[in-house]
Amino acid sequence: MRLGSFFVFVALCSLTAYYIYEPIPEKIEERWKLMLTNSFFRSLSHLADFSELLGLKDYMGVMYLITLLERVVPVSDERVKVTEETLDGVEVVLYQPRQQSDGAALRMAVIYLHGGGWCLGSSRMSPYDLLAREMVNELDAVVLSVEYRLAPAHHFPVAFEDVYRVVKHFLQRGVLAQYSVDPERVAVSGDSAGGNLAAAVSQQLQKEPKQQVHLKAQGLLYPVLQAVDLNTPSYQQNQDMPILPRTLMVRFWSEYFTTDKALFRAMMANSHNRHESSGLLKFVNWSAFLPEIHHGKYNYSPPAVMEGVGGDAAGVDRSSASFTDPRASPLLVPDSALHSLPKAYVMTCEYDVLRDDGIMYVTRLRAAGVEVTHVHYDTGFHGALMFNVWPTDFQIAQRMADNFIKWLKENV
Repeated sequence: MRLGSFFVFVALCSLTAYYIYEPIPEKIEERWKLMLTNSFFRSLSHLADFSELLGLKDYMGVMYLITLLERVVPVSDERVKVTEETLDGVEVVLYQPRQQSDGAALRMAVIYLHGGGWCLGSSRMSPYDLLAREMVNELDAVVLSVEYRLAPAHHFPVAFEDVYRVVKHFLQRGVLAQYSVDPERVAVSGDSAGGNLAAAVSQQLQKEPKQQVHLKAQGLLYPVLQAVDLNTPSYQQNQDMPILPRTLMVRFWSEYFTTDKALFRAMMANSHNRHESSGLLKFVNWSAFLPEIHHGKYNYSPPAVMEGVGGDAAGVDRSSASFTDPRASPLLVPDSALHSLPKAYVMTCEYDVLRDDGIMYVTRLRAAGVEVTHVHYDTGFHGALMFNVWPTDFQIAQRMADNFIKWLKENV
């Protein structure tokens, strides 16, 4: 009996190890810890697929469990005053230093936009709460974390419009004075989909002729920046990487725009571009904007341009104006729209489908004369910055936060 129990135990351990193990690159830091962490994400994704197949709950509705599990009630502590407010109709979490600023000195402010593929995530998740407190304590800064509305309940451009309203409202001199913020020291930042929104807001503000207060900097942390070519080298190289495989990123994109599954199928095949958007493909030509080292074994071929002919194509046609909108794809703007943008901090990770989005933007911003600090993590993976809470606390997360905060201290 004891021998039988031993064999059952060995079999269970073997099955568990088989399920947890993934052939991910040796260079990735703490790779076994990442495999274990990702086994939860994969299990939840399988459950979400099954639930949607049975018509019980849609995919993103199940995946939202990730947000709920890490949700906290942000509370004040001995160093940070936390309040939940509404700015121009949008919920925000405001973090302020408890200690009074020296004399009449004004503080910097960071407007932070959480990630989650526009479908998941919350400013009230413990990793974002911890990051906000670090910025307050290290920078003596005011941090405004925005709780924008999510897809699929609210499709593009709702998330962008929520964020833009908050930024516009906050950048009023009277509002800044209320929080003792220096109008010359305001940055906007975000990770992943939040990086997308930060880049889009930075661009849109330049079009406001009456805007008196301008952003000093933009922090784009492994940002997603374009929806027209989903077969860049990084999308191909990292299509099965943990946390954000290509299938999930494509699903995020399609859910951001529509509940019509036709767009998801077309995006998966990279055949979602239409004739009217063909002129924009030059802005994401990775053979021109990626350094040779990131080309890898891949050869450039432009995405197919399809004509609408009914069926699935009709569903894609209805969404094409959205995924080529610069508010959704900030890379799809001419160079003339980049010249006056604020200085940028762009973080990219080698093992991330979004790596090339960030690097192409770095290339184009620099060519337009924008001051850019590009920090690339050769051992990094998508979402690493947010793995800062036990038991999924990774060493790379703290390095990422420290490096970004150091840059903010020196540049804002």
